[in-house]
Amino acid sequence: MTVHVHPLLRPSRFRRRGGLPGECLAEFLGMFVLVSFGCGVAAMAVAALPGSGRTAGATTGFVAAGDWLMPVAGWGLAVTFGVYVAGGVSGAHLNPAVTLAFALRRRFPWAKVVPYVIAQVVGAFAGAALVYAVYHDAISALDRAMTGPKTNGHTLATFSVFGTFPAEYFHGGVWGPLVDQIVGAAFMLVFIMAVIDLRNPAVRIFLGPLVIGLAVAAIGLSYGANAGYAINPARDLGPRLFAWAAGWRELAMPGTSPGAFRDYFWIPLVGPLIGGVIGVLVYDLFVGDVLYVRARMSKPPEVGCTRPVAAPDGE
Repeated sequence: MTVHVHPLLRPSRFRRRGGLPGECLAEFLGMFVLVSFGCGVAAMAVAALPGSGRTAGATTGFVAAGDWLMPVAGWGLAVTFGVYVAGGVSGAHLNPAVTLAFALRRRFPWAKVVPYVIAQVVGAFAGAALVYAVYHDAISALDRAMTGPKTNGHTLATFSVFGTFPAEYFHGGVWGPLVDQIVGAAFMLVFIMAVIDLRNPAVRIFLGPLVIGLAVAAIGLSYGANAGYAINPARDLGPRLFAWAAGWRELAMPGTSPGAFRDYFWIPLVGPLIGGVIGVLVYDLFVGDVLYVRARMSKPPEVGCTRPVAAPDGE
C-alpha cells in the first residue's frame, strides 16, 4: 500500500536522499525513537511514577528487582521499534559499535562510518531533549525531594534518566565497569550476527528487530547493574551531552561525582567499541567460519575443476 504514497518533497530536489544522506536520516530517526522510549522509560521509573503518587513515595518506585525490570523491558522495546523504523533504509545500526563491527567484518563502507555515528549521536541527543521536555516537571520535583549531594541543583538519580554510571561497589574503579561494557557489547554483537546471518537458521525478517530487542533486554537482565547497561556509545554520549547542557554539568561531562566516580564518560564510549569488535570476531571464529566452509563444501565444482569422489562404504 505504501508503495503508491506520493513523497512529501519533490524527488527531483532531493535525489541525494536515496544514498548516504537518506541513510543518515534513517539512523537519526531510529536513534531518536530508541532514546525517546529508552530514556522515557527511565524517566517514568525514576521520576514520573514516584512523583505522580502512584507508588510508595515521592522518591520510591518499585521494590528491589522490580526497579530494574521496567527499564530493561523498556529499553528492549525501544531498540525493537528503533530497528523497525530505520531498518529498511540504513540497516538500523543505531549503535557505533555495530557500525564499526560491520565495517570490520561485513564490508560496510568505511567512508560511511563517521556519518552514521554522527547521525546516531545527534538522534540520541534529540531523543533526550524530547524526554526532558516531557518530563521536566517530574525530574525537577525529584531533584527537590532528594537529599544528599547535588550538582547545580541536580542529583545523580535524575542524571540516571539520561546517562550511565558505575555501581557503588566499584569504589570509582575503572576496570570493573570497562570489562562490563566490553562483555555486554560483545554478547550484543554475537546475538545480532546470529539473527542477521542468513546462513544460520534464519529469523524471519519481520521478527528480526523483535529478537534483537529481546537480546538487548537479556543483556540488561544479566549484565545491567554494574555500569548502567549502556552497551552503545551513541545511546550514552548523546543524552550525556544533553544533560551537560541542561545543567547536570560535571555529573554528565566528564562524568564525575565526588567520592563516587571520576571522569567516567569515556568508559561507555570505549568499552562497547572494543566489545563490538570482540563479539563479531568471536561469532565469525566459532560459527561464521563453520557456516562458510559448509556452504563451500555444498557448492558444485566450478567448470574445469573436479572434486574427489567419495569411495563407497566399506572400501
